[in-house]
Amino acid sequence: MKVLVVGAGGREHAILWKLAQSPQQPKLYCAPGNPGTETWATSVAIGTEDVAALADFAEREGIDLTIIGPEAPLLAGIVDEFEARGLRVFGPRRAAALIEGSKAFAKAVMERRGVPTAKYRDFTDADAARAYVREQGAPIVIKADGLAAGKGVIVAMTLEEAESALDTIMRENAFGDAGHKVVVEEFLTGQEATVMAFVSGETVRLMVPAQDHKPAYDGDKGPNTGGMGTYAPVPVVTPELLEEVERTIIRPVVDGLASEGTPYKGVLYTGLMLTAQGPKVIEFNARFGDPETQVVLPLLESDLLDVFASVVDGTLHLQEISWSEKAAVCVILAAEGYPASYRKGDVISGLESGDENSVIFHAGTKRTESGIVTNGGRVLGISGFGADLRSAQQNAYEAVNRVSFAGAHYRRDIADKALQPQG
Repeated sequence: MKVLVVGAGGREHAILWKLAQSPQQPKLYCAPGNPGTETWATSVAIGTEDVAALADFAEREGIDLTIIGPEAPLLAGIVDEFEARGLRVFGPRRAAALIEGSKAFAKAVMERRGVPTAKYRDFTDADAARAYVREQGAPIVIKADGLAAGKGVIVAMTLEEAESALDTIMRENAFGDAGHKVVVEEFLTGQEATVMAFVSGETVRLMVPAQDHKPAYDGDKGPNTGGMGTYAPVPVVTPELLEEVERTIIRPVVDGLASEGTPYKGVLYTGLMLTAQGPKVIEFNARFGDPETQVVLPLLESDLLDVFASVVDGTLHLQEISWSEKAAVCVILAAEGYPASYRKGDVISGLESGDENSVIFHAGTKRTESGIVTNGGRVLGISGFGADLRSAQQNAYEAVNRVSFAGAHYRRDIADKALQPQG
């Protein structure tokens, strides 16, 4: 079987790493891929949003299944194009992917289905948004409506910060078209958690919960990033809480999309705030999370290729999916300056130092004559595994210490919330 994975980051590296373990021994391709994915897959020099060229390649090479990693091609309609050509593809169509592509769309779906989330208003007029913010007070959350690479959310602790955020997004166009509309939300408190699910029509299969660490620095300080590390499972997400999330959040949204003519197929990512009033939705994504994938897929005991095929073919309800009782922790090594402007081109050493308790996933790397160098804000995701979270954390940080590049920055407290509960 020939399988194409579309993407170039740590998420795609993790997907390929897991697919390479399939007893079906698929022939793997990755477009465009990175120096890490080359271990498992043949790189294809086509950009993730070049939909026609990707479909042409899949037709020409006889690709049996294509997996879409990042969100941008989903919103560009890649699944619609592949399906129109009779090609098997994993991911939601564009209309369903709007659950991530427009925060206002997602909020409206939740509102119609009675899904618990922060109260909100959306605006296309900056003055109206500013007036609403002043009326509500701070703290408050300002979100660019569209895709902003995980950086379009600003948690404003003061009115001044909120008004500055509105100016940055709506007047200065810091996120381009993504900021033509903003969603202004109430500020929620509690621990965050991510619950991803395989979805095929009306069938939902939950994955092991994970917890991301968005702020750049230890203790959840500093600006939001695309994610500085994750761990799984999450002790505060009990089986009872997970059942509540499925019943009150995920199933109503999946059923709602289907009833409105946009059935969902692929991975649905639900970002949650575990508030005193219960779990509430912070965001939905239309694909695997990054870096959540780097801790969730290592705990999958079933054949990932079978799971992907069952979602695409509408047989997920017949598919048994089993998960390990072990734990995983992923630490992101970021370039100096990330998430603001950051350096590229620093040589990375220690990339061959993984062992049976860890794996190094490439995210922002590039192969040059000097060796493999940094080529993005989030450079590497280093995952450690163990019988429990403490041993997984120890194995992750031991692996981190064997890798280096100039200016490398990482958080030193990934999984501490589970190991040293606060409050």
